[in-house]
Amino acid sequence: MSASMLAQPLQRPSLGRMAALLGLALLGAVVGVAGALVQAGWFPLGLLLALAGAGGLFLGGGYALRGRSGAVAPVLGWVVAVILLTASRPEGDFLFGAGGGSYVFLLGGMALAVICATLAPGRQPDGDADRLGK
Repeated sequence: MSASMLAQPLQRPSLGRMAALLGLALLGAVVGVAGALVQAGWFPLGLLLALAGAGGLFLGGGYALRGRSGAVAPVLGWVVAVILLTASRPEGDFLFGAGGGSYVFLLGGMALAVICATLAPGRQPDGDADRLGK
């Protein structure tokens, strides 16, 4: 019989898994910066390319690490990079314009983050695949 996820003790993540999560977070920041530049440069197709790249990274990270933490790590890197890019500098320069494409990129990326973190596979308990009581 397999135990419930709640009944299992918490396990420390391995060093390799922590390195993979850190790498995914850094890759999420890179995708956020690249998406911010591409979505404004090639407006209609650049926006779709930026959102597709972000969604692919978010969902791919979840499947690569076989858990929701693999999807959340690049989301955190993406959000930090995009939030830092939305702040204006003391000189008055900023990267995001006030156009609709920037808002679609920000809100669409956040919606993709929620969707991909939800669709990513959850970690399953170890043990038999038998149903209880059979």
